[in-house]
Amino acid sequence: MKRAALWPEEHLPPHRLPPPWPGRPVRLDGTVTYVRDTPATGPDAEPALYVHGLGGSSQNWTDLAGLLADRLDGQAIDLPGFGRSEPGLRYTIPAFADRVVRWIEHSGRGPVHLFGNSLGGAVSVYVAGRRPDLVRTLTLISPALPFLNFGRSLQGRMLPLLAIPRGERLAAWRLAQLAPEVMAQQAMEACVADLSRISEQRRQEALDEIRVRYEAPHYAAAYVRTFRGLVASFLRSYLPGPESLWRIAAGIAAPTLVVGGMKDRLVDVRVAPQTARVIPDSRLMMLADVGHVAQLEVPRTVARAVLHLLAESTPGPSAQRPATLPGDDAPGSGDDGRWLPGMAS
Repeated sequence: MKRAALWPEEHLPPHRLPPPWPGRPVRLDGTVTYVRDTPATGPDAEPALYVHGLGGSSQNWTDLAGLLADRLDGQAIDLPGFGRSEPGLRYTIPAFADRVVRWIEHSGRGPVHLFGNSLGGAVSVYVAGRRPDLVRTLTLISPALPFLNFGRSLQGRMLPLLAIPRGERLAAWRLAQLAPEVMAQQAMEACVADLSRISEQRRQEALDEIRVRYEAPHYAAAYVRTFRGLVASFLRSYLPGPESLWRIAAGIAAPTLVVGGMKDRLVDVRVAPQTARVIPDSRLMMLADVGHVAQLEVPRTVARAVLHLLAESTPGPSAQRPATLPGDDAPGSGDDGRWLPGMAS
């Protein structure tokens, strides 16, 4: 493990707020997977795939995918049961990983630069460990890898649901009691450390996305069953056997960037450093005053770290450009996501 570094700010496009990238439904193995495309703006862009977290969607990657479009030809998928994708039969890490693998194979774009946030981080670890032929580089943002102290997560409040038969019915009832505006605000407060970083446009888009969830009768069941599958994967990771996510992470060969927020309220803040220690070829960036979705809260800082990872991983003249050193507080990033250099050593 080593410290992540930042690509120069001037190599990013100007500040702007694109709308969510155009999406399309694709029938894959008998069900619909919804895919958003971020067209490349550079001639030598390489394929990338973005995987969202629990309760999220492909819209969570709008800003980061746009910032990286000069280097990456991006696609973001809605996992089964989330966003605009149809529900799945199983809501486990291996099942979601299988859908990601099938999409990469179906699209014919592999190997890809793979990105995962939270649940999507756990799924991406599984994909990178089990199918290294499909992954060029790996970027994990607050990955939901195993931790057992749920007192360090707001999600701990959901644990009683797992003990209730058909707890998804209770979740659906609770969902019906909350106005979409209230749910959007609660989701933002849980995921973002500094709400002033989220524009009114992005807040409205999040509200529109939650209204889509209200119209999906399967959403509550998908959420609860996915949370149950995630907790099961946590417990399994501390038992002998090949399905441990920590063992799978230790076998990842792809160059990897791990990003964590020191004000993450959903994943134990110790998980990101542990992930970077376990993955052999890893770089760690811990950000002060940042929450669970750094790609939404400080997208330019994350983009600069990704560009440095790509430069390190791609031989050629571009890899020789100077980079901002860790500890410089990411001057000029426009995100105000401060470095914690001591956490990356």
